[in-house]
Amino acid sequence: MAYKKKLIEVALPLKAINEASAREKSIRQGHPSTLHLWWSRKPTATARAVIFAQMIDDPSEHPEKFPTEEAQEQERQRLFRLIEELVQWENSTNEKLLNQAREEIWKSWRNTCEENKDHPLAAELFNPDKLPAFHDPFAGGGSIPLEAQMLGLESYASDLNPVAVLINKAMIEIPPKFAGKPPVNPESGRQKEITAGSWKGAQGLAEDVHYYGKWMRDEAKKRICHLYPKVEITKEMTKERPDLEHYIGQKLTVIAWLWVRTVKSPNPAFAHVDVPLAYTFMLSTKAGKESYVEPVIEGDNYRFTVKVGKSKDVETAKNGTKFGQGKEFKCLLSETPIDFPYIRAEAKAERLGQRLMAIVAEGPKGRVYLSPTPEQEIIASQAEPDDVPDTDLPKKALGFRIQEYGMVKWRHLFTSRQLVALTTFSDLVKESVERVKNDALTAGMSEDGSSLKDGGTGATAYADAVAVYLAFALSKQADLGNSLCGWEPIAQCPRHLFGRQAIPMAWSFAEGNPLGSSSGSWDVFIEGIYKAFSKTFEATKSSFSGTAFQADASTQDASIFKVVSTDPPYYDNISYADLSDFFYIWLRRSLKPVFTELFATMAVPKAEELVATPYRHGSKEKAEVFFMEGMTQAMHRLAKHTHPAFPVTIYYAFKQSETEKEGTASTGWETFLEAVIQAGFTLSGTWPIRTENGSRMRSMGSNVLASSIILACRRRDENASSATRREFLNALKSELPADLKHLQRGNIAPVDLAQAAIGPGMAIYTRYSKVIDAEGKALSVREALTLINQILDEVLAEQEGDFDADSRWALSWFEQFGFAEGEYGVAETLSKAKNTSVSGMVEAGILTSKGGKVSLLKPNELPEDWDPARDSRLTVWEMVHHLIRVLEAGGESAAAEIVTKLGSKADAARELAYLLYTLCERKKRAQEALSYNALVQSWPEIMRLSREEKVLPKGQTHLIEEE
Repeated sequence: MAYKKKLIEVALPLKAINEASAREKSIRQGHPSTLHLWWSRKPTATARAVIFAQMIDDPSEHPEKFPTEEAQEQERQRLFRLIEELVQWENSTNEKLLNQAREEIWKSWRNTCEENKDHPLAAELFNPDKLPAFHDPFAGGGSIPLEAQMLGLESYASDLNPVAVLINKAMIEIPPKFAGKPPVNPESGRQKEITAGSWKGAQGLAEDVHYYGKWMRDEAKKRICHLYPKVEITKEMTKERPDLEHYIGQKLTVIAWLWVRTVKSPNPAFAHVDVPLAYTFMLSTKAGKESYVEPVIEGDNYRFTVKVGKSKDVETAKNGTKFGQGKEFKCLLSETPIDFPYIRAEAKAERLGQRLMAIVAEGPKGRVYLSPTPEQEIIASQAEPDDVPDTDLPKKALGFRIQEYGMVKWRHLFTSRQLVALTTFSDLVKESVERVKNDALTAGMSEDGSSLKDGGTGATAYADAVAVYLAFALSKQADLGNSLCGWEPIAQCPRHLFGRQAIPMAWSFAEGNPLGSSSGSWDVFIEGIYKAFSKTFEATKSSFSGTAFQADASTQDASIFKVVSTDPPYYDNISYADLSDFFYIWLRRSLKPVFTELFATMAVPKAEELVATPYRHGSKEKAEVFFMEGMTQAMHRLAKHTHPAFPVTIYYAFKQSETEKEGTASTGWETFLEAVIQAGFTLSGTWPIRTENGSRMRSMGSNVLASSIILACRRRDENASSATRREFLNALKSELPADLKHLQRGNIAPVDLAQAAIGPGMAIYTRYSKVIDAEGKALSVREALTLINQILDEVLAEQEGDFDADSRWALSWFEQFGFAEGEYGVAETLSKAKNTSVSGMVEAGILTSKGGKVSLLKPNELPEDWDPARDSRLTVWEMVHHLIRVLEAGGESAAAEIVTKLGSKADAARELAYLLYTLCERKKRAQEALSYNALVQSWPEIMRLSREEKVLPKGQTHLIEEE
């Protein structure tokens, strides 16, 4: 069939998508990611924009409606404005806006069906009354399937990892089953007064998760509160701490116990001493509320005491018992160095201990830091956990070092008291199932006798569903309730384990109070899940359909004729399976009766996981072969079974990149592209999506372009011919200039241009069955990327011919000197070659010449009263730098005033800004590059203001005559 290009294959409003995606990372309350942690989860803004643009025809495919380029661009901008609204977090549950997006998808789909009504599989593929289903075969954290569902598609999510499958069930499968239903808990009462239809989305389910979570907390208090005593402030304590006098007699709830690991001193004279391995003794670094631990030496031993205020010994308070460059420790009493080989040996001999360093309590006016007491330490040691998961840690894995310190089982990551808390809450998750079921039946919910895993929607299935979210709270308890959680002295709270995609060793740790009300408590976890429900699933309807299941993407056949968008594993960046065992052991303990098949194995499946891990496959080479073969199989299945009317969109994390003479190279990137191409795909677009803060540019030479690259792919024609290297080069030279112009007109940021240009370049490379070099060998992906970058540079350089002679001189001078001074003789010689003169350019107002030195004027050195209408020697160079001057000083409206005067001449200014950015990137001139990038990114708004406001100086009644 002849397909129509979708919007994502032509243009995207990247600036709006990037800004919304970056902003989303700072949104915690109510975000779907707060249901359960997953690594490298895609922002919902990105997923929503990509799927929408993947489903919508580009206006250029409908010349009957949009006959001119101008009409097509106007329609494209209308769709861009819709996307710009869609990606805003505040619009996640905006039903009016979501319905508008869904209607656009339906409109485009009905056009597709009409055009393919004579297709031999029309009944199966092109039903105008039913949208095609969606499938993500590497579903991970569930953002992509969730957004497909919110856009009105029947959503399928699969993953090999059972933790990911459960997260996706909680995102797309469970909420629609019980959407619109009232809560069943006996204390709500509201279910008796409000009909089921009055409950919006999954609010009723959220109410019950909240209620039964509180019930679990109350039950846990009955069973284990003796292990979490309050701290009574006695008169004795005030001898060292007069500031505690107004607390005498009060019993304060503990927020956290702060522990430090210890090892016996290697000095024989102090072999009885448990030396603290502390990276810092600081408890609070907040201005005006400083607090720290002070070790007090008493004979041949020591004790800890807590001080308030600034320490007199700043170095010790800040660095603890670190020694040298922080690579080892020292004995507190003898100052004998303690290196890591000694610590590791002691740890493996089970002689690594821990000692209470401080207690953080909740006072009437905030945090109160207290010295440790023997009673508190004894109570913690009395905890005796039972029925604890005994699963082994991986012997070796990416991001794991803790095995070197005697931690060889997952339970070793927790203190005895933490294990008691986790097993208690886990038992209560299991107990909650029967309680919820009975309450549901009492409240009048029907019973179909089927469990959740069997597709039930009655009381039994509902009880299973509530248990899933309660188990997610247990995962949060594990993440913030283990012995690798540090203490944050600025925020004054425990840090959760997974601040990054690794499990690092922690020498001091904060043990939060699960029965309290602050960070680390069960209450906080339940509230977080409740808030996620209130926002994420507010717009969920029972008509939405979602299914999550466990499957290997390289072998499954589940994606037949579905729209596909997916975020596969990133070569060797993240060891998902090894990391997720941390959660799996507790989820399995709590939910195995609910999902017997999903939790059938003792640990997460690892052998089939598509990551290039040398420790798992024996060598780096074997790991790469495994990744390549597995990813090619997975991509082949996507190419074979995806719906032919739509491109497949695939995310790739652009990491491990390096800049070489011939262009950007990355083993993971090239291997991934090779797998995509070998699977039978041709690329129709590559889009850089940044989810980091874009306000600054890091290391110009390191090519940190994007957090992810989105690949838009189509099935390659089975009858595609091969091409020679020369034919490929000729096609690049012929087609890439027009594609590049189109990208620039679409206002892609200069920082993203090189990566986006790979799309049309690889589209040419991949439309051939293969490209053959002069020796008869197939041209590799790396060689193709090198040629694409080479032609891109040539095309940008050729754009120089569009500029006036003065601007061409300035460009060449800037490449060599920037805004620094250079010799007059060099400048004059160059001016002859460019058919201009130094004196003429001084007159033009772009440079200064004095004392035998010449330099270009910086934007802030240009005259503020410049008017292009009265400039007798107007240059493109002036346009660009005056625009930068007014943009930085007065914003987009000030720049729009100049653009209005320039008319169509302004287009050349944008072209020069692209070229200057590329030059600055090559020369590593970050500050100037930021200015050129900012000008291009602001261009759409500048042009909008220019068109709408027609800002003109007083007395001027005409625009500069357009060329």
